[in-house]
Amino acid sequence: MQRITPDEAASLVRTGDTLLISGSGAGHAVPEALLEAVGQRFRHEQQPRDLTSISVVGIGDRISLGADHLAQVGLIRRAISGALIDSPGLLKMAASDLIEAYTLPQGVLSQLMREMAGGRPGLITKTGLHTFIDPRQRGGRQSPRTEEQLVELIHLDGEEWLRFKPLPIDVAFLRGTTADEDGNITMEQEAVLGEMLAMAQATRRAGGVVVVQVKRMARSGTLPPKQVKIPGILVDFVVVEPEQRQTYATDYDPSYSGELRVPVAEIKPIAFGPRKVIVRRAAMELYPSAICNLGAGISTGLSTVAAEEGLLDAVVLTNEQGLIGGAPITGRDSGGAQNFAAMIEQTSQFDFYDGGGLDLAFLSFAEVDAQGNVNISRFGDKIVGVGGFVNISQNARRVIFSGTFTAGGLDVQWTHGRATVVREGQHRKFVSALEQISYSAAFARQRGNSALFVTERAVFRAGAAGLELIEIAPGIDIERDIFGQMAFRTPVASDVREMDVRLFGTGLMGLAEDMSRKERRYRSERVAEWSRTHG
Repeated sequence: MQRITPDEAASLVRTGDTLLISGSGAGHAVPEALLEAVGQRFRHEQQPRDLTSISVVGIGDRISLGADHLAQVGLIRRAISGALIDSPGLLKMAASDLIEAYTLPQGVLSQLMREMAGGRPGLITKTGLHTFIDPRQRGGRQSPRTEEQLVELIHLDGEEWLRFKPLPIDVAFLRGTTADEDGNITMEQEAVLGEMLAMAQATRRAGGVVVVQVKRMARSGTLPPKQVKIPGILVDFVVVEPEQRQTYATDYDPSYSGELRVPVAEIKPIAFGPRKVIVRRAAMELYPSAICNLGAGISTGLSTVAAEEGLLDAVVLTNEQGLIGGAPITGRDSGGAQNFAAMIEQTSQFDFYDGGGLDLAFLSFAEVDAQGNVNISRFGDKIVGVGGFVNISQNARRVIFSGTFTAGGLDVQWTHGRATVVREGQHRKFVSALEQISYSAAFARQRGNSALFVTERAVFRAGAAGLELIEIAPGIDIERDIFGQMAFRTPVASDVREMDVRLFGTGLMGLAEDMSRKERRYRSERVAEWSRTHG
């Protein structure tokens, strides 16, 4: 192992190379100094050129950091990622057809690293079938010049599967906290583990170069062996960046890395408004010991409601980055968690998700059609990508999709528990046709999974005939405020009811008491079932 500078690391990247980048979202384990050095080198030397970048998760601050250092005409030829929304420069280049762009499921890319490390012929999975990831639709391609298929449909034992092909790697930019003189890497201050080991192994097998950015150096033989996440035998170069931040928004918070647990009172609640109403209604779907995923966007707020209502110990909240238990973080640092029980590698978390380990998934929706199909990935020139959405929505037993009824300037007020739409949003979310399918309702039903759609004024369930209206907020006019803001009409359930009045007050709802009643009922049902089966 050799210690080098960021500029020297940038010089290792040659024209036409494939660059593999670690990290997640808003700066979690992102090798920022290395990416910045590549961008600066290109501005000064016009080298390297025509790179392919691969990142399992979209990385950046949605302004100029992360993968946006590569968003220069001539520097990058192809971008492969779970999402582009965090890197507006790359997003703009893809929308303008200046680069080839793929947005593939986060779990697929994570697991693909392990398959490549083992020299296997790609990843074979059902994740992505009947969505825009399926090669019969778009194959995850997001710009007209993107022609090569990275995924193919195959048949095994009479069933359809997708094979995601192995990708070449020339250079890997990874990140840890501490490196010793032998190149062993620990991650004690990181908020996520990602798939650092698999990435390093995949790069080494491909004959590539592994560069790891760390915050500090340690003497050889002084790091606790069990804390080593990337062994030195896989590391070629180390770059020390003493000013390395834990995330883009946070210099360092020990609760993010599990070094301490914060009082629940310090988990800041979200302000009352449409978002809180929606998240509260979603939280009513929780039941004792349910294993849940909280996706990006509005659904991350469920952890703050669970903390506020005293539910964190009654259920198990997780996120796809590998955090289990505690409270997933909302806002600019989302992707991490506080007070978690375990932090595992992202690849293993997706193994658990894909294997049906999730009881409930709380995800956001951007557009939905009459059948209950969902689009979160693309809207005209806005290329979002899917992150972990496809893995999670396709494999969870029950999905609760959350979102405001319309978007763009929506203003809803509540007086004495009754809703008034002061100003509608400019954009409808219940549309006649989707640009891309990120969630296939028919495929979900085929797999025996169910879905609920929660908004601030209405709740729909997905059935065999499509969406059905089952709840309406007090004060809402069904024709003006619901069907008048949709591109289609849905059936109205025979037992349609008003949404719970507790949703619309500023005080606590008492969800802990609700959970206790559910626990007693479930315990009674389990006893009765045991009695039936054991005589």
